[in-house]
Amino acid sequence: MATNLSDIRVAVMGAGAVGSYFGGMLARAGARVTLIARPNHVQAIRKNGLLLDTVTFKEHVALNASTDPADVRDARFVLFCVKTLDTENAARAIAPHLSQDAIVISLQNGVDNIARIRAASGIEALPAVVYVAAALPEPAHVKHSGRGEWIIGEYAGANPPAAGAQSRPERVAELCAGAGVPCRISENIEVDLWTKMVMNCAGNAVTAIAQTSFAHVARNLDTREVLRTVINECVAVARAAGVAMPDVDWTERGLKNAETLGEATSSTAQDIARGKPTEIDSLNGYIVRRGKELGVPTPVNMTLFALIKLIEESSARRSGRAGSAG
Repeated sequence: MATNLSDIRVAVMGAGAVGSYFGGMLARAGARVTLIARPNHVQAIRKNGLLLDTVTFKEHVALNASTDPADVRDARFVLFCVKTLDTENAARAIAPHLSQDAIVISLQNGVDNIARIRAASGIEALPAVVYVAAALPEPAHVKHSGRGEWIIGEYAGANPPAAGAQSRPERVAELCAGAGVPCRISENIEVDLWTKMVMNCAGNAVTAIAQTSFAHVARNLDTREVLRTVINECVAVARAAGVAMPDVDWTERGLKNAETLGEATSSTAQDIARGKPTEIDSLNGYIVRRGKELGVPTPVNMTLFALIKLIEESSARRSGRAGSAG
């Protein structure tokens, strides 16, 4: 291990599948981790520990679990992993309890969370891109089926560290190294965030509507064409917004990403299967809104967005939550 983590306290705000996986990896490496999560998940962890069921090992990890956002206190690092629809409320909940030198890292989908966190709470969070296939088949059980790396960086124009001091990305990369979590410091985090956005918009809604895996979508000739069109629309919106998207074969990238994720399902597919609201407003919905603002047509993203919203509304009616799916 590159670093001794035993004196480092980490809190995970919104410990679902992704937050629990990375919190578990840090705890396994010796960090003092507190997962802040829903009551059933917390109760199960307190009883039996967290089961990390990964592609390379399977073991129970001891860590703390809480339902109280105030338990971010004294944490040197806070992994901010809430669903995008909860971004503002969660940021306001933790803001009064953060240590002055705490680094809040947004491990969320979408491209606008940093601005939303700042506007809601004044927290200057660090943007990160996460590639991991993980699920919570039951409370206190993380099923990891592929990947597990971070890309981190500061936006252009961020204040530099004091002379001789480590930058925030360097400190986070050192934390990841200590837990064996691959982490790359980005030269242009905006491009990396948008790259992940393109991948999410291409795969998440399609896998959710079909309730199938990324690999299945990538193998089907018709859905490959849907992915191609979604990707082209997303890249066009990004470039119109001034993002320096590289001149590469984005369709090939998207298909390779889906193939790499294999038989895993997207977080959107998991939410739909459980009858929960999704993050579609921050994914394809965001592309549609920005496309309208910038004069870029996004008909296929609009179709996927509308279908997911319709599924959410139908699920809400069936469960007696009519009107609450937005």
